[in-house]
Amino acid sequence: MNEAMKMQKATYHLWTFLISKMISSLGSNVYSFGLSLYILAMTGSALSFAANMICSILPRTILAPVAGYLSDRFSKKVLVLTGQAGAIVSVGGLLLYSSMFDLSLLAVYITTACYSISSTFTSVAFSSSIANLVDESRIQKAMSFNQLSYSIAAIGGPVIGGMMYGFVSMQIFLLIHMTAYAISLLLEATMNFRLFGVNASKVDVQKEGIVTSMRKGLLYVKGKRIVSMILWVSLWLNFFFTAFNVGGVYILVEILKVEAKHIGVIEAAGAVGMLIASIYMSSRSTVKNPLMFSKRAILTMSVIIGILAVPLMIDLPYIGIVIFYMITMFGLTSCGVLTNTPIGVLLQTEVDEAYRGRVFGILETMAMGMMPLGTMLFGLLYDLVPAHLLLLGSSTVLIIITLYMFRPSMMRMARVDYAAEKAEIV
Repeated sequence: MNEAMKMQKATYHLWTFLISKMISSLGSNVYSFGLSLYILAMTGSALSFAANMICSILPRTILAPVAGYLSDRFSKKVLVLTGQAGAIVSVGGLLLYSSMFDLSLLAVYITTACYSISSTFTSVAFSSSIANLVDESRIQKAMSFNQLSYSIAAIGGPVIGGMMYGFVSMQIFLLIHMTAYAISLLLEATMNFRLFGVNASKVDVQKEGIVTSMRKGLLYVKGKRIVSMILWVSLWLNFFFTAFNVGGVYILVEILKVEAKHIGVIEAAGAVGMLIASIYMSSRSTVKNPLMFSKRAILTMSVIIGILAVPLMIDLPYIGIVIFYMITMFGLTSCGVLTNTPIGVLLQTEVDEAYRGRVFGILETMAMGMMPLGTMLFGLLYDLVPAHLLLLGSSTVLIIITLYMFRPSMMRMARVDYAAEKAEIV
């Protein structure tokens, strides 16, 4: 395939990737919204809702390294399509069960776990394939498109799900999910996952056992200062960010007495922030210094978490509280995109193709693994410690960690490594 044809195919990948992700994310969000309301309506228990979240998070945390190993050993395209098919079968199984019996909580939990397992393989394999699907100059656009699809789904999912719930049965939500994923699967089946891949032999990986291969992956991460820095920042960011994830709705509902409809408006503002930031990143040139760019975004995000405590310390009128949190949520989510996109691009370009699956698998485990721990810890602390102190404390710790991890000496070493590798390529 000549260069012109490759670039044409890369353009096709870029837009197919966006459409595929948008459709599957929207279908997934509509389904998740409907399922969440169904669980709460069926049980009236927050614990049941939390249990379903654990059924989603735990398999991803455990199996992400395995998915990474398989991504480096076998065809990424096969893993992506198999994972998509597995998700369709999982939800289809629940649809079949619901047509024969009453929808039980146990069936929902089993479906969520199976769906999470399938999605893990799709997610890791797809994440490690971006650099193979498009040319290096458009990796940032592809990563931005990924964020864009999530933001549109975050806006459209609750809107569509909210309009449908109460008027249609749960089976319709299941069918929407299956249809969206089926369309996505067909689109992804037309993509060439080796378009920009290095024609390197996978013999060595194939000969290795899973434990040996994972150990080599960890050693590889340890030897790559940029990658190691990103993984550790991701770990601590996800851990302390749960202070907001756990406490956000609690603060709004229980402490500030914000009405449900206005909570929806606040969440919508966050989705709009993500959307605008995604459009900005997709339209601008590739970030020249992604580490510094992400450092500033993380620091801004950390400061905003502390600012969220202001209405808890100062009396504001009700409308002032709503507007305040709309603005802060907009800023928080937009900074999230400004953090994730340059880091995602850096990982795609910095990590050797032979290790890309394992590195993204490790990243997934580190990111997801801290969420249950953070959720449990902050869930307990919000009952014992004033909310504003938790937000201010988390903000302070995140700022300190970010300044330490992105300290000048580390930034200089990372840039030297990066420059040296670029020189070798040239």
